[in-house]
Amino acid sequence: MAWNEPGGSKDPWSGRGGEQGPPDLDEMMRKLQERFGGLFGRRRGTAPGGFNLSGVAFIVGVVFLVWALSGIYIVNEGKRGVVLQFGAYHETTGPGPHWYPRLIRSVEVIDVDAVRSVELGYRGDEGLMLTQDENLVDIKFAVQYRIKDARDYLFNVRDPDDTLRAVTETAIREVVGKSEMDFVITGGRSEIVARAQQLLQETLDRYKSGLHITSLNMQNAQAPEQVQGAFADAVKAREDEQRLINEAEAYANDVLPRARGAAARIIEEANAYKEQVIAEAEGETSRFLNVLVEYQKAPNVTRQRLYLDSLESVLKRSSKVLVDTKSGNNLIYLPLDKIVQGAQSPTPSPATLPSAVEQVAPAAPVDARSRDALRRREVR
Repeated sequence: MAWNEPGGSKDPWSGRGGEQGPPDLDEMMRKLQERFGGLFGRRRGTAPGGFNLSGVAFIVGVVFLVWALSGIYIVNEGKRGVVLQFGAYHETTGPGPHWYPRLIRSVEVIDVDAVRSVELGYRGDEGLMLTQDENLVDIKFAVQYRIKDARDYLFNVRDPDDTLRAVTETAIREVVGKSEMDFVITGGRSEIVARAQQLLQETLDRYKSGLHITSLNMQNAQAPEQVQGAFADAVKAREDEQRLINEAEAYANDVLPRARGAAARIIEEANAYKEQVIAEAEGETSRFLNVLVEYQKAPNVTRQRLYLDSLESVLKRSSKVLVDTKSGNNLIYLPLDKIVQGAQSPTPSPATLPSAVEQVAPAAPVDARSRDALRRREVR
């Protein structure tokens, strides 16, 4: 059955005691206003626009409390808070809880203990640098740094990382440009790194970038790829040169001390011989002077003594001894050479010992003059 058929009660606007027609919109708006007006403190019977002051104060207090709590922030250890007021620097806060008025100020927290790094020489040809002797070297660097001043880091440079990269490249090119290629590639790496780091830090401080360089490492330094073969040959030749120099120094260190020792020994022997000759000469001189004194006192006795000493010095090298006896005309021959040899050789048996003294056969009688002549011949 349709809602508008006779006898039906299906009218959707029905329900108000049988009244027909659309709902009263003014009545609905009035009810809504009464409901929502209670939240804002509007009293019944007051004109529209009249508000309850206690409700307004409550709302304002809630808003203020939310605003105040939203301004609390905490700065962790190793970080710094940079407070900005209307976009301009206001202050720097350390670790701990802090508060700032939101909508008036803002805070940026900067990590000042973190170590950052920038690499140089890995993009394109930025690592190719010209040396003082007009050679190219391919160098790769790694820079480690941290923030030492948060205010300078935020406000004095537009992009700190790009600034650091540009300043590092400039400093390294300046140092390498004042050095030769062999010095850069071989033994001068530590000196180049120290000079470049000092120049880099001075430049960053002059810019007031707020950055501190903790380390600058030269990770690679070599000739360009196009001349790697020739450079390897040059390095090998340099190593051979150094090896030969070391071998020569080792040989010199072995020979020179021995030569110096032999020279010192010869000098000492010469000095000893000199002292010996001088001492002997002085002794002979003293002896001669003593003999001269004695000769002046008794010339004949001294002359006879000198004669006998001379004969003794001559005859002591002779192996034969002639003994002249006053009684008889026999000469006794003593074979002293055989006696000496027998004393030096192992002891022989008594049967093999030669006779110590051999008796010479009686000779014809001779006079005293002949005996003297024979004695002189034997002495000669």
